[in-house]
Amino acid sequence: MVMLAGLVWSGWRPYDRVTWLLEVAPVIIVLPILWVTRRSYPLTPLLLVLITVHACVLMLGGAYTYARVPLGFAMQEWWQLSRNPYDKIGHFAQGFVPAIAAREILLRGACVRGRKMLAFLVVCFVLAVSASYELIEWAAALALGQGAEEFLGTQGDPWDTQSDMFLALIGAVSALALLSAPHDRQLAALNRAAR
Repeated sequence: MVMLAGLVWSGWRPYDRVTWLLEVAPVIIVLPILWVTRRSYPLTPLLLVLITVHACVLMLGGAYTYARVPLGFAMQEWWQLSRNPYDKIGHFAQGFVPAIAAREILLRGACVRGRKMLAFLVVCFVLAVSASYELIEWAAALALGQGAEEFLGTQGDPWDTQSDMFLALIGAVSALALLSAPHDRQLAALNRAAR
């Protein structure tokens, strides 16, 4: 319900309708999938909370565009930054949340043996998602021309693409370091409930 309400709120009067659609597209895709699979493939509460938080980050960015999110302006002032950093929060989340999603899928499917290989594959997955997203941004920039600046949110930074992917990497490593143990406990509880 939170995601649906957030989607309606963010789409009510966004700064730019095309940018909103591009930014919230992952939410529009994931929300029905979560609904349809909620009984046949229930997710851990941890992953559901993370997906909801990430959706909120995307919807807020879609409503204002990442370069105009008020929270980002406040952070810019607090930390005396040269640009609104909200886009970087989005890219950190783009690593943090998919890391736990990939971890959950790989562990539940018994796809990987060994925790080191699990961590390696999760980070590889996150970097692939991040690079794919940057390629989508590039394609949108080519297709939209001047209108792409709102979606890209580079704010004049020539290294924006690289720093976006680096923040996704930091997000993935942080998620693995901070949440692997509680995630393991929730996966074990989910397995017990399924039996």
